[in-house]
Amino acid sequence: MTETKRASFDFSGKSVLVTGATSGLGAAIAEAFAASGADVALAGRDLPRGNRLRERLRGLGRKVEFIPGDITDPAYCDSLVDETVAALGQLDIAVNSAGVIYHAAVDETTDEQWRNTFAVNVNGMFYVCRAAIPAMRERGGVIVNVASDAALTGSRHLVAYCASKGAVLQMTRAMALDHAREGIRVVAVCPGDVDTPMLRGEFRDRGLSIEEGLRRSADGVPLNRVATPEEVADLVLYSASGSGRFITGYPLVMDGGSRA
Repeated sequence: MTETKRASFDFSGKSVLVTGATSGLGAAIAEAFAASGADVALAGRDLPRGNRLRERLRGLGRKVEFIPGDITDPAYCDSLVDETVAALGQLDIAVNSAGVIYHAAVDETTDEQWRNTFAVNVNGMFYVCRAAIPAMRERGGVIVNVASDAALTGSRHLVAYCASKGAVLQMTRAMALDHAREGIRVVAVCPGDVDTPMLRGEFRDRGLSIEEGLRRSADGVPLNRVATPEEVADLVLYSASGSGRFITGYPLVMDGGSRA
């Protein structure tokens, strides 16, 4: 894996909510914000991992709260934003990173898989955004929705995932138009394959070793590798920073050149 220097951002005085923060991409995003000076609220379902991450990030000298729950529950999402504001004093940035994926074509996708994909990837994101917008109106803010390159083009055996991420992208565009005049930016980040536990779980489901799965994923990428969680976190921080202040409503793609 190519070593890269991490980007530098300053989020001192900012309060950030990250969903899906107990694993993979969400954890990397939460850690990057805390390391850049932000106070962070962590949302997720895995209590042991959430508690460990909270204590590790508090070691960076930031206010960090873990608010466990299920984002498919709209009441939890309302309380999640309320508790974030109560604990951190405000909400400046919300990052919707929670997601699920099932590797199946349409005739192989069960009703439960379809419903769960949309419950997490679309409905949960909608509930969090709906609760976050009023909390940001007075000061302005940024919402970053983690979509996927699968929102832009089709992918084999990912029918539910592609449909859900397409919905995320369109929801992001609509919200960006609705709330731009309120000083709220809404950005969709669209990574290709990222070396996370979710991706490695796909490899196992397909009977591939981690090494073989990463090799196959890299084959179609001009840069000849998949992204790291830290690289995607850097793009999220850029889009939420002052450097991204004129970006809203348009997908930011990180795919190693696959769609060049």
